[in-house]
Amino acid sequence: MNFFMPARLYTGEHCFEKHGDILQGLGRKCTVITGRHAAKESGALKEVSETLASRNTDYSIFDGISQNPTVASCMEAGTSARAFGAEFLIGIGGGSALDAAKAAAVFAANPRLKEDGFYRKEWENPPLPIVLVGTTAGTGSEVTKVSVLTDSKGRKHSIHDDRLYAYASFGDSRYTMSLSLPITLTTGVDVLAHCTESYFSRKADSLSRSFAIQGICLLYEPLSAAAEGKPLSPQQREQLYEASIFGGLAINTTGTCFPHNVGYYLTENYGIPHGFASAAFLPDFLKLVVKDDRDYADSFFREIGFGEDAILSLTGKCLPKNSIAMTEAEILTALPRWENNGSVQNTRSAVTTEMIRKILIQKYQKS
Repeated sequence: MNFFMPARLYTGEHCFEKHGDILQGLGRKCTVITGRHAAKESGALKEVSETLASRNTDYSIFDGISQNPTVASCMEAGTSARAFGAEFLIGIGGGSALDAAKAAAVFAANPRLKEDGFYRKEWENPPLPIVLVGTTAGTGSEVTKVSVLTDSKGRKHSIHDDRLYAYASFGDSRYTMSLSLPITLTTGVDVLAHCTESYFSRKADSLSRSFAIQGICLLYEPLSAAAEGKPLSPQQREQLYEASIFGGLAINTTGTCFPHNVGYYLTENYGIPHGFASAAFLPDFLKLVVKDDRDYADSFFREIGFGEDAILSLTGKCLPKNSIAMTEAEILTALPRWENNGSVQNTRSAVTTEMIRKILIQKYQKS
């Protein structure tokens, strides 16, 4: 086993208020990094603001983070934090805001840093301390060293570095109660993809597999209810949030596999939300890994307590109707991005660009 996750994690109702004293050593000024709506609607921004005020911590708010955050917006957030004199950052939101906060912490500490230097990790100074407050149940960014950003060419890339771990993360599932059904579904299937891909990663070990199994076992019942359009109870929301944390712990060890990286293409070019884009390739992923190692796959199904058909059925209920139509020329143009790609090669079974071509043609080629 090979495991490292130094972030402090607090969960439960009002956990930020209860454990806010842990921030005292970080400084007296911080910048909150978030989007324009979710942090307010969830109640997280109000609780964080009140807690900071009660502890005499001055703060500014940068709310210019959108879905699939750009490197440019993170540079802007870092500049804003530096101008305010922030000594640490607090990211509030789903995976986009949390990943952006990690990158903003790097740019805040490195005023001369540009996009290419960010990806090459040419950081003269360490990032500012990062505190994360999750408001969705999807990426598990609270417990990972990963930030996924969109570069100046419109391409999504992930960067992995131990310096991107949060100093502390807070998960209060009450903040997820205001999520719409589409967001609940896309973040939920993202967790399902995280856990499934991690289990069938070449880097999987006994600990990462236990995280993946626990995540799916927590996820299955509440996500099934959401897929049927049923309102979720606070307990079910808590299960979804805990599942997302286990999924984050799993991929923090193993990384993701080809569904995630091929899914980036759907997000970049067709605006498909990240979770839906990744889960679109989950049936193809399972078909491949089951065929290549039936015994290993059977151990996975035994541990989660249900079979391949149940996962495929749940995925199908969550995904929106396909509206994508690709030309063969477009597919061929896209294929080089997956040559020698780390996530593609991370899949337990061998995956080639020819296999990806066939999958894209079968799913999306115009008739």
